[in-house]
Amino acid sequence: MLEKLKEIEEKYSEIEKRMTMPEVYTDSAAYAKLAKEQKELYAIVETYRRYSKFADTMDEAKKLIENGVDDPEFKDMLREEIEDAKDQMAKLEGELTVLLLPKDPNDSRNVIVEIRGGAGGEEAALFASSLYRMYSMYADSKRWNTEINYVYETEIGGIKEVSFIIEGEGAYSRLKFESGVHRVQRVPDTESSGRIHTSTVTVAVLPEIDEVEFAINPADLKIDTFRSSGAGGQHINKTESAIRITHLPTGTVVECQDERSQHKNKDRAMKILTSRLYEAEQQRQSAVLAAERKSQVGTGDRSERIRTYNFPQGRVTDHRIGLTLYKIDQIMNGDLDEVLDALVTADMAEKLKISTAE
Repeated sequence: MLEKLKEIEEKYSEIEKRMTMPEVYTDSAAYAKLAKEQKELYAIVETYRRYSKFADTMDEAKKLIENGVDDPEFKDMLREEIEDAKDQMAKLEGELTVLLLPKDPNDSRNVIVEIRGGAGGEEAALFASSLYRMYSMYADSKRWNTEINYVYETEIGGIKEVSFIIEGEGAYSRLKFESGVHRVQRVPDTESSGRIHTSTVTVAVLPEIDEVEFAINPADLKIDTFRSSGAGGQHINKTESAIRITHLPTGTVVECQDERSQHKNKDRAMKILTSRLYEAEQQRQSAVLAAERKSQVGTGDRSERIRTYNFPQGRVTDHRIGLTLYKIDQIMNGDLDEVLDALVTADMAEKLKISTAE
C-alpha cells in the first residue's frame, strides 16, 4: 500500500508542476482536466503526507534512543512520541485503506432521475408526486439545481411519470442507491373505509453522460416533434416544440417537452438517451460481476423492492440494510441524509470486505 501511495503522491506533484506551465494554464480545457485530477487525489495525498510525518517522527525518536540517550526523562518522552506516532499511523492507515477503495467514476456527475407510478393506479401516481417533491426538496437543501425534462400528470395531482435532472457536485454519489421499487402503505384520501392500500413507484437514477463520452450513431435515431401537453391532454403551447427520440437498435424512446425551445428539448432528450444507453452498456459489461454486485448495496436493479414508506406507523424501512427510521414526515420533506449516509457506509463496508478478501 505504501508503494502505491508514494506513486500517487509523485503523480500529484507532477500535476501541480504541469498546472504552473504557461501552455497549460492558458488552455482552459487542459487546466480544468488537471484540476479535476488534482481534486480527486487531494484527500489521499494529504492523508499520506500526515502519515509520513508521523513515520518520520517515530524513526527520529527511535534513532535517538538507539544512539544512547542518557537523560531518563528525555528517553521517556521519546517513547511517548513513538507510541503516539504509532497510534496516529494506525488511524491514518485505516483512513487510507478507505480512500484507496475503487471509486465510482460517475460519483461527481449530475443525475437524471426518472420516477414512474407502478402498482396501485391513482394512489401510485400520487406517491410518485410525493417522491418527486422529496427529491426536489433534498436537492434544494444541498443548493443543487433541479430541472424537469418531462412530466405526465393525472387529473387529481398525481404523476404517471416524471424525468428531471439534478445538477450538483457529487449528486450521483448521494442518489445512486435510490434506484429500485419504493413501496408505500397508507390510507388514500379517496378511501372512505380507512383501509390501508399498498402501492409501488419505480425510481431510476442515471449519471448524466455527455454525448462526447458515449458516441451514438445519428443514423440509429428517429426524431419526431409533437406538441407539449399537460394533465388531461391540455396543450401547454401551440408549437411542436416537444421532442421524441427513438434509438432504433434498442427501441429506447425518450421524450422531452418542458422547454419551449425545440432545440433545447432535443439537447436534453439526447442527454437522457445517452445516459440510458450508457447505463444499459455498463450493466451488460458488469454481468460477469453479478455475484459481487448482489452482495453490494447499490445494485441499481429497478425490480428490487428497496424501501417501504409506512404512513400509519410513521416509519421508513430500507430493506437492503435493515434500517428503520420513525421520521417519515421529515424524510418526505427531503431530510434524506441519515438514510443516504447509512447506504454509503454499508456499500463502503462491502467494498472493504471484498478488498481484504482478495
